[in-house]
Amino acid sequence: MKLSARNVIRGKVVAIQKGATTAHVRIEIAGGQVLTSSITNEAVDELGLTIGSTASAVIKASDVLVAVD
Repeated sequence: MKLSARNVIRGKVVAIQKGATTAHVRIEIAGGQVLTSSITNEAVDELGLTIGSTASAVIKASDVLVAVD
């Protein structure tokens, strides 16, 4: 598979929380950090995601927001 996105981070699925239509998938990457993605339940099933499986987080963003308290 070829992608135009350059930010591809491999990790391990550590949690999948399905809602009515959307799931939150947590992927643990190097250093123990965790990325969370919101994808459809259908996508979780089609990708065969399970706890412990290897997956890649593909990050393509045109904006980065910064906030302070």
